[in-house]
Amino acid sequence: MPNHQIDPNNWVKLYSDYLFNYTITRVNDREIAQDLISETFLAGLKSMANFKGEASERTWLISILKRKIIDHYRKINSNKGKAEVRMGYLNSEDAEGDWLEERVADPFDKTAEDTLENSELGDAIYDCIDKLPEKQADVFKMKTILGYDTETICNELEITASNLWVIIHRARTALADCMEENWF
Repeated sequence: MPNHQIDPNNWVKLYSDYLFNYTITRVNDREIAQDLISETFLAGLKSMANFKGEASERTWLISILKRKIIDHYRKINSNKGKAEVRMGYLNSEDAEGDWLEERVADPFDKTAEDTLENSELGDAIYDCIDKLPEKQADVFKMKTILGYDTETICNELEITASNLWVIIHRARTALADCMEENWF
């Protein structure tokens, strides 16, 4: 078993470019990528005692970075759907005036027209998925609709991860073209 040593004094010089390239492809924002890398280095410093040397220093930092990226997206998604309701006076000079409630649109307050439109959109999407080649449709459904992870799909369909992403890209492109033709 390799016994890798840890040297935080060289992390920026040795790994910052690699970590940045890894991160920017996942978050698509330069500042966020830099922040996540800084957080990774800080977390690495704090948990140096936990480094067992079973993996290389870079692999260990990548595993920390992956968790930071996941936490970043969890934080973004947990903030979605939180509405803000503000209260203010109708007449600001009248301290005992009526309250005016400013409401954010309720995402659950759907009209029959909205429901019909969503239903038609769903039907159009499934019609377009049905027009995809079988393997593309299967991969797209497994990844996007059923939420299977990459490894599970690759094992089940006996394809490589890079092949999976090519198939997903082609399926998305075909679906976009189909939707543009049939929905918009």
